[in-house]
Amino acid sequence: MAVTQRRGRRIMMTPDELDKFLTTQRTCRVATVSADGAPHVSTLWFTWDGKSLWLYSITRSKRWADLRRDPRVAVVVDTGEEYGELRGVEVSGSVEFVGEAPRTGEPCSELDAVERLFARKNFGLEEMPHDGRHAWMRLTPEATASWDFRKLATL
Repeated sequence: MAVTQRRGRRIMMTPDELDKFLTTQRTCRVATVSADGAPHVSTLWFTWDGKSLWLYSITRSKRWADLRRDPRVAVVVDTGEEYGELRGVEVSGSVEFVGEAPRTGEPCSELDAVERLFARKNFGLEEMPHDGRHAWMRLTPEATASWDFRKLATL
């Protein structure tokens, strides 16, 4: 995964900080390109498996249609209210669609661990509830930029 930031290297997250951040956060903003070239940004829950960001999207959404046509995406996960608290990461690359769409719970070994992580994190459950409206996309970052403004206090 390429680190794309030149300025701000002193406040970027270390690999361990980045992993912990993505493991504990719940909500991301997904940026896609519409058929007419217009940008589209939407909010989504996700899970991180240590290598890839897993997005669970409604298959009848504009986001899904955009990514089916053009799988390139940028995703931002951030937190903080005050300036000195701001932390976040932008990951970009191309999504891969995994499992059936929409997901009904058909056996898919590639999704076993991901669905357990997602169900625990977002629903407090041990098994993923399937509603026949969502499906999985995997984003293995090709580029990453991160920031942790809390580090400014030590500079």
